[in-house]
Amino acid sequence: MLKRTDKRKRKNRRRLLWFIIPLLIIVVPTVAYGSYLTYKLASAASEVNQELARGDKSEKRLEPIDPKSDNFSVLFLGIDTLEPNSRGARTDSMMLVTFNKEEQSIKMLSIPRDSRVNIVGRDRLDKINHAHAFGGVDMSIDTVEELLDVPVDYFVRLNFTAFIEVINALGGVEVEVPFTFNAHGSQGSRNAVTIYKGLQRLNGEEALAYARMRKDDPRGDIGRGERQQEVVKGVIKEAASLSSILRFDTIIDEISEHISTNFLFENMLALHPYASSINDIEQLSLRGDNLRLDGIYYYQLDQESVEDVSHELRVHLGLEESLPNSLGMNEEDVTE
Repeated sequence: MLKRTDKRKRKNRRRLLWFIIPLLIIVVPTVAYGSYLTYKLASAASEVNQELARGDKSEKRLEPIDPKSDNFSVLFLGIDTLEPNSRGARTDSMMLVTFNKEEQSIKMLSIPRDSRVNIVGRDRLDKINHAHAFGGVDMSIDTVEELLDVPVDYFVRLNFTAFIEVINALGGVEVEVPFTFNAHGSQGSRNAVTIYKGLQRLNGEEALAYARMRKDDPRGDIGRGERQQEVVKGVIKEAASLSSILRFDTIIDEISEHISTNFLFENMLALHPYASSINDIEQLSLRGDNLRLDGIYYYQLDQESVEDVSHELRVHLGLEESLPNSLGMNEEDVTE
């Protein structure tokens, strides 16, 4: 009887992960599958969730939200490790995505990994990507919430292994490369790759190198953020195909150890209304300047830019009213 129960759990876990991989990589791929996913997700077991120390509600919320009826946010954390146990690892990328129920719109913000911010729980200024190394997902969320003054309702954390294998399973991702450059792969210089200018279909290793490269980009962290968002959109496009989903069968068991989230699976159906917004995701960015202190590089965020982006996200989440342009709110300051 015990073996039968274990077998059923494994079967449910596999069935769930057939969809959780493209679904949780960016969240929005879910909406493209419509009623098909509705049927499949209804029969899937929820076994890969990770609870936060704070519980099911951000301290910036008066009460828990419901994605089916409320605006909400999701923080995506890309961890710089290949190993399943990500304790002590830094975040290589951070993206905050907000969803507005009434408008059925999506906004996406890339947070530069070297941004010099106050790390909540450490009471010191440091690179924002160190928050995860110091205190895991909880400290990362607390730090982002303080920086932007917005609630982080959900998170999705994945490491390099998940990123590489998912893109390989999709058959690669198509991007428009702005210039040719050499970059390290997931294992550093041991598997360096060359990315060529022009429209390219990149495999998992190449896509990771493309999304991570910074030093050879004349725009630094801003250019890096744009490339990450381009990869995200490429994944969304590829994952929207049912034939792509079926390619995941050979990597499910391995990938399941490399993704974690607090996003409840029954709530994923709430993403369906956002289907029409997939190709019109509004991209936001944070301005700043390069800074060196004691020989260490930081990205010094422009406070006005932080406040503008904070306002833009808070309006999108329905937390405050939009300011008229006459008060100094300039759309070009927060959108690309």
